[in-house]
Order: sequence, then structure tokens, then C-alpha cells
Amino acid sequence: MKALILAGGFGTRLRPLSCTRPKFLFPVANKPLIDWTLENLSKSGVEEVVLAVNYKAEELAAYCGESRFGMKILYSKDEELSLGQTRRRYKALGTGGPVKLAEKLLGDDDFLVLNGDILTNLNYAELMHEHKSKGGVATIALYSVEDPSRYGVAELASDGSMRITRFVEKPAKGQVASNLVNAGVYALSPKIFDYIPEAKHCSMEREVFPRLVAENMLFGYGFNGLWIDIGKKEDYLKANMMVLDSLQRQKRLESPVLMGENVVVEEGAEVGPYVVLGDNVHVGKNASVKRSVVFPGVAISDSSVVEGAVIGEDVSLGKAVRIGKNCIIGDGAIIKDGVTLARDVSVCPFKEVSESVFKAKCLM
Repeated sequence: MKALILAGGFGTRLRPLSCTRPKFLFPVANKPLIDWTLENLSKSGVEEVVLAVNYKAEELAAYCGESRFGMKILYSKDEELSLGQTRRRYKALGTGGPVKLAEKLLGDDDFLVLNGDILTNLNYAELMHEHKSKGGVATIALYSVEDPSRYGVAELASDGSMRITRFVEKPAKGQVASNLVNAGVYALSPKIFDYIPEAKHCSMEREVFPRLVAENMLFGYGFNGLWIDIGKKEDYLKANMMVLDSLQRQKRLESPVLMGENVVVEEGAEVGPYVVLGDNVHVGKNASVKRSVVFPGVAISDSSVVEGAVIGEDVSLGKAVRIGKNCIIGDGAIIKDGVTLARDVSVCPFKEVSESVFKAKCLM
């Protein structure tokens, strides 16, 4: 079985952290997101994975190499467009174009397609089995959510066949009578290539799936368990919290805290609940870290407070610093003693901040 992972996203909603790394290398509970996905695919019997890459493709390729978790890794890169002698960019192909581009690598058997920025424990082998039993062109993994307006929403036939009778991408509230959303994982027949144009932008959700609905060839596969899209900073934090809950149950931790290697927590410091500390993090005396993700190499000085934030790699927080909810501090930034960053402040990589900021903004 083969799988295609759509791993070309720019991670714009996760800036400034995505300025220095692809979001697929963002750590979730101290393990890169891509490894959570690849490991689960391997357990489901996938033998070959194609990564559809674009932004920071070289970094992702350097990390994954030619083989990982016993699976062969191949790469499919978007077409480059020349903007002059020194400037180049990649042609935007949407969610369908990269599937068509990888046609020769995927072969002539049914295959999986995954959005790379989701964290899930979905059983891919079971999804593929159900797909083949239905005989459709595509089967979408469906997950039930309270607010479906952020996602593609599927309505199912009333006969229990799991055939999708309507698919609406990001509907207005009240537009559809379903809370089953597109989980970003598909099982596809090679016939799907006939529905996707060559070398141009194409949206699976807006162009391909409605056509399949009209032909009664689109099915759903409902599942429960772990699933979250980490495309937004709030959801990235939530993904870490969800894994911490899982680790707490499995390892019976007193509080949901995960620490990497060589972590130092000084006397009087409070860490947790719901905190992930990467390798070589130092938490000073009487500091407090709650509901946050701290990347490797961070120094949090005495009496500083971090709550509900993401702190990038090698960041230095001075003494008595206050980092508020939904703040993102880019790699290598320096926050001077006594500085307060209120809610929703972002700091670009390697920026030095010496004055407090009390309104949501990006410091460049």
C-alpha cells in the first residue's frame, strides 16, 4: 500500500515559528509531527510514502531521507516558475494538483492521501479496506465536530451505505445538516487521476468531490479517536495537550508534563499542567510554565511566567518576563528582563525585545 502526504504548506498561521522550519517538523510532545504520521502509516501496512513538498522541501527531505520506519520515502516537488535570474517560486497546485503530479509515483493501485498537518490515530488499513469494499472512486475519512464551518462537511445517504450525497467546503452555519467533516485523509482509486487536470491548480474539496457526489462515487468512513488539524497556533497547542493527556493515562504521570533530555528545573519553579519541554531547556528559580510548548534550548530565567504560549528554539527569556496566552516567540529571540508580552503577541526569529507590549501585534 502507498500513501501520498501533502507536505507543501507554508504554515502561514504558525508564523513566526514556520519562518525557520516546515510545520511538518513542528514537535508534538517532543516528536516531529511528520513522525507521528509516518509511524502510524507504517503500523497500518504502508510500504511506500510519497511526500508532496514545496516550502522548505530540502529541510524535510534531509530529515526523512530515503527510508523511515521501514518505509521507502519518495519526493514529488511542485513545478518551479522563474521570476528572473535570482527569484523563483513554486506554482500553486492546490490540494488536487499535487495528487496528479505524483501519478507516476503512485502507480495503478488504490492509495492513501493525507493532509500533512493533522495528528490522528486513524486506522489507515481499515479505511482502505472499507474503500475497496464500496467500489467508489474516493472515500473520505469523516470526523464529528461541534463547529463544522472550518472544514468540508459531508451529508450521507439515509440507507446506511456511507455514500456521500452532498459535500460543502467550509459552509456557513446552518447551510448543511451534518457535523461530519473531512478529516483530511482519503482512500483513492487510480480513477481519481481522470478528475484532476494536468499541471494546474485544482481543489479536491471544491472541484473533484462535488463531481464524484454527482456520480455517486464518493463515500465516507466515520471514525472516533484522536484527530486534530494543527494549522492554527491554538490547535497546535491543543494537539500537544491531547497527547499529554494520553501519556498521563499510559504512564500515570502526576501531572501532564513531558520533558526532553537534559532539562533543568530550578528550586521553586512550577511546571505544568499541560507543558512540553524540549531537550536542554532551563527553567529558573520561581519561574512558572503552564499550558505551553517550549522548544529545545530555551532558557527561562528566574521568576518568569509563561502561560498558554509557544516558545521557539534557543529563545532566551530574561528575569521576571511575562508571556501571555497565544503568544508565539520565534527561534533565537531574546526577551529582556521585566518585559511583558500580552495575549496574541508574535515575535519574529532572532528579534530582541526590551519593551513591554500590551496589544496583539507581530514584532519584526
